Amino acid sequence: MPDVTCSPEVSDALAAGLPVVAMESTIYSNLGLPAPANGEALDRCIAAIRAHGAVPAVTAVLEGVVRVGLETSEHHRILGAARKAAERDVPIAVAQQWEFAATTVSASVAIAAAAGISVFATGGLGGVHRGAEQTGDVSADLDALANHRVVAVSAGAKAFLDLPRTLEYLETAGVPVLGWQHDWFPAFYTRSSGLAVTHRVEVAEEVASAFASLLRASSGLLVTVPIPEADELDATHLDEVLDDALSECDSAGITGAAITPFVLDRIGQATEGRSIPANLALAENNAGVAAQIAVAIADRSN
Repeated sequence: MPDVTCSPEVSDALAAGLPVVAMESTIYSNLGLPAPANGEALDRCIAAIRAHGAVPAVTAVLEGVVRVGLETSEHHRILGAARKAAERDVPIAVAQQWEFAATTVSASVAIAAAAGISVFATGGLGGVHRGAEQTGDVSADLDALANHRVVAVSAGAKAFLDLPRTLEYLETAGVPVLGWQHDWFPAFYTRSSGLAVTHRVEVAEEVASAFASLLRASSGLLVTVPIPEADELDATHLDEVLDDALSECDSAGITGAAITPFVLDRIGQATEGRSIPANLALAENNAGVAAQIAVAIADRSN
């Protein structure tokens, strides 16, 4: 792993044993959300983390340097980003001195672990894609969770994935999946995928205790937080939209990383823009829960 450069605020917080929450940057770039929603999402998530007593630490690669914690004056570089880096791409971004790379979930989890940050917040995870038995398309997000000691907080996984196989993968990899005050695995825009989580937790202290008790030295855990009820989209309509969008992907030969932006665009069109406020609400909610967990872990350590 390359050297990680933390902002003064993040460095001071880590040195003092204060709670820090790592954040990916892809979700806040125009690769994740359109302007001006991406800027609003960034501001709301940072505010939610601070409101619960933790320090936000946005991850990115700038001028070939892996950064953890950006200054407000640098946020515009996230919002306008047109290039992203998964965990496998970070060494290349450093070696080739990329001017900017927005970090995905897998990269951010790895960077958080390298910096000594225990908690990471995002919107939704990648996972096992439908048809993966033929294509082998499995998101690097899952491998990152299995190999880095970080608590990841998300609204489950993206709804267009093969969610049963995603949960099976996490089980095989030994990653505990905890439902935050909820019995069901969320499907991003909807509170339940119809798949039960193995364990439910009610408070952040339970997560901190579970994290401290992980048997593997280099594996994390996943906390799934359902989207707030008021912001949930209609599940039946969403299923229809997803089926149509995935059929379009098959017809057009769209595969791999290109599927996500295509499907999200179709969801936005079909819901007449309602998916964007839902995305912002769940990201903000996840950030707040992540901060509570970070505070509990810091309290336990201190």
